[in-house]
Amino acid sequence: MSAVVEVSHLTRRFGDTTAVDDVSFSVQKNTIHGLLGRNGAGKTTLMQLLTGQDFATQGDIRIFGEHPVENSGVLKNVCFIKESQRYPDDFKPRHVFTSAPWFFPNWDAEFADRLIKDFRLPLNRRIKKLSRGQLSAIGVIVGLASRAPLTFFDEPYLGLDAVARQIFYDRLLEDFGEHPRTIILSTHLIDEVSNLLEHVLVIDEGKLLIDEDAETLRGSATTVVGTRQAVDAFVADREVLHRDGIGGLASVTVGRLTPQDRARATETGLELSPVSLQQLVVRLTGSSQTVLEQSA
Repeated sequence: MSAVVEVSHLTRRFGDTTAVDDVSFSVQKNTIHGLLGRNGAGKTTLMQLLTGQDFATQGDIRIFGEHPVENSGVLKNVCFIKESQRYPDDFKPRHVFTSAPWFFPNWDAEFADRLIKDFRLPLNRRIKKLSRGQLSAIGVIVGLASRAPLTFFDEPYLGLDAVARQIFYDRLLEDFGEHPRTIILSTHLIDEVSNLLEHVLVIDEGKLLIDEDAETLRGSATTVVGTRQAVDAFVADREVLHRDGIGGLASVTVGRLTPQDRARATETGLELSPVSLQQLVVRLTGSSQTVLEQSA
């Protein structure tokens, strides 16, 4: 596999605020990556840097082996769809789809027409008269039908209802199978997209916390539940990601367990439950650091 995105020691500061802090990673060709993290973590700033819409304070970015800023050869192969996508007020959806081929050489009009029907999008209603969900549908359709070799979705589907979001996930996966390309999804709806993701990047306060294969992450943490004394004895000297408790009971999330660890936990009467990708991200970017400091 070859890298489509290569980022080395990337930093972006705005005055005294560091939005992206010494981040390094690569994104391989024809994969679906999840870019996950809390609001304000630096995800959108990072994508703006990768798509040449902002300038790095320091560090290096290579997209298809080249710098993206003011590079038309790179940017014609990139599609960046964001939640706050803006269009002229007098535009109608049909104007967006008519002009899309000017920007995306791989634009598939037939696929776009199919998506328009799937999302029941009115083509001749003015943009300013559309609902939030209909505006989201425009972005999703452009992002999918562009078939850009590198496509970013920065939560443009949050305005869609559950049925429409499932249509988006289904069409994305179906079309990715037939027309592979590199896709980066930024989302808070982690459980909904977890089965789509092949690789996960988690960013928090500008720093990259996780750069890991999704399948590896899915089995990387376990919640241990039982009496406080038994749980404390079991998790001693282990990596603790999160700790809860009430009375004499405790619930502790720890890192990966071996089969021997699981057998010992069962023998001592402890309950083990898997940690979803969303729970893992919450543990790592929520209050878990405070818990770790208090338990250290």
